Order: sequence, then C-alpha cells, then structure tokens
Amino acid sequence: MNCQHCESADTKKFGKDRNGNQRYRCLACKKTFSERPARPLGDMRLPLDKALSVIQLLVEGCSIRSIERITGVEKRTILHLLEVVGERCEKLLADRIQNVPVKAIAADEIWGFSYCKEKTKGKLHRENDDTIGDAYCFVAIETTNKLIIAWHLGRRTSEDTVLFTEKINKATAGYGFDVYTDGFTPYKDAMVYSLGAKHINFAQIVKQFGLLEGDDHKYSPSTVIGIEKTAVFGNPDMKRATTSHVERQNLTIRMSMRRMTRLTNGFSKKLENLKHSYALQFAYYNFCRVHMTLRVTPAMEAGLTGHIWTLRELIEG
Repeated sequence: MNCQHCESADTKKFGKDRNGNQRYRCLACKKTFSERPARPLGDMRLPLDKALSVIQLLVEGCSIRSIERITGVEKRTILHLLEVVGERCEKLLADRIQNVPVKAIAADEIWGFSYCKEKTKGKLHRENDDTIGDAYCFVAIETTNKLIIAWHLGRRTSEDTVLFTEKINKATAGYGFDVYTDGFTPYKDAMVYSLGAKHINFAQIVKQFGLLEGDDHKYSPSTVIGIEKTAVFGNPDMKRATTSHVERQNLTIRMSMRRMTRLTNGFSKKLENLKHSYALQFAYYNFCRVHMTLRVTPAMEAGLTGHIWTLRELIEG
C-alpha cells in the first residue's frame, strides 16, 4: 500500500479507523491514512448486498412498494438507486453495443405512458408538456442472437423515429442485412436517411387482427387473421420477414417491468424513471439473463462478452 500523501511504498499497518477500514502509517512522512474501499454506488450509503437485492427485484417485475415491504429500503432510496443504476446501464449499452455484425433486425414500438394517459393531458391543461402522456419505446432486436441492438424512448413521431434509426446505425456493422418493421409510415424515410449507406434490405409487415367466432369481445386477445408483407427497398428475405421476435420481446418487457403492466397503478409518474427502468431492463436482458433458447445470454451469443454477468458487474459497468 503506497502512501496517499508522498507515494512512498514504505508503510505499515496502523490499526483500523472507526469504520473498520485498515489504517496505515507512512514511515517516510509519518502520516497515517486509511484504505478507501470501492464504492460501486457512488455517494449512496445503501449497503451493496441490499442494493443488489433491490435491483434483482426490480428486474423481476416487482413494484416499488412491494420492494419497500420486502427489503425495508425506503421508496425514495429505491428510486434514487434506480436513477444511479439506470444511468450507468444506459451508458453501458451505448458504449458496448457498437459496430455489432448483424444478419436481420426486427424493430417495433411498445406503448406506455408517464404521469397520465394522453387523453387526460387536456383535462390537466398540460397539452404542450412532452414529459407526460404517451411514451413509446422503440426497440430493435437481432433475430438470430436475440440481442437488443438499440432502443429509444420518446413520442411516436418522425423525429423520434430518426433518432431511433440513428442509434441502429451506430450499433450495427456490415452491409446488406435485413430490417423488418411494422407498417409505421415514418420508418420508410428514417431507414433510408440513417441506414441507406449500408444498403439494407427493408421490409414492412402489417398484421390484421380480429376476433374469431365465440371469442369474448372484452377479454379475449385479438387473433391474427391476415398478414401483408411489403418489400420497401433492397432484396429482403420475405420468407423470414417477421416482427414476431420483437413482439415477443415486448411481452418480456411487460412481464419484467412492473410499471409497464397494463391496467394497474404501477405506471411511471416521471418520464425519467421510465427511461432508467428501460435501461436497466435492456442491460440485464443482454448481459445477465440467460436466454432459454440460446442457453447463454444474448451478449455472449453476439460475442460481446465471454461469461454471464452478475448484477454487481452490471452496475459497475
């Protein structure tokens, strides 16, 4: 242990401080100092094992209040922890997932909301506040290794669509891969603008839903009664063109994020918290959660890492 004052290596143990950390004395400058333990959570005083328990419950779909009852950690501390970890996970995804070779990508938007639903904004006289109301998360998944390539939280507009496709462009490498989306019109211009230089093969799939005879109109889910596939540009493989992979990922999101469960009061009250939750969910899915079909994590299948990450590795980046 080198001296923190004069950098001398001539030191010896000198008891412990009041926090139980090892203290040292420098034989050169006669000053004492304590070793500084790593602080993965920055300035948060929450014990690491307790923080890891909270994060594990968050990614398993527990609500903030239920985590508070299970762990005894106060609600505001849980939200602060979500903010700290969410920002690190967002940076981790942006840094790690760049120039990844892909074969085919499926993209979709999943609907959510923060504070209130879109139709309620008028009653609150906050029509121009973009931080409340509908919040669509654009998600792109590689259909072969199931890696979440890119995501973007915003409105369902042309501007946000371009921001999303720009993230796909940064995350992918190679040329001539397939991209499949639903029939959302802004994708056509956004794909050309962001990915045209890569000469992608782009196809859109429009599914027609309806109720079969005998289905309960109120509670039975709609059934796919028709599919229309359109090759927008390039030469996509129309036999493999599907958005089913990313739609299944939407189910994983709703099952693993309590604030995305429909018809509950577990929705996000702030857009920032929803964004942090998405970042944590996607980072955990890519690096920590073993895919049942792949038998490894998507990041391992994509060659981004060689092992299954622990939650501690995830928050430390």
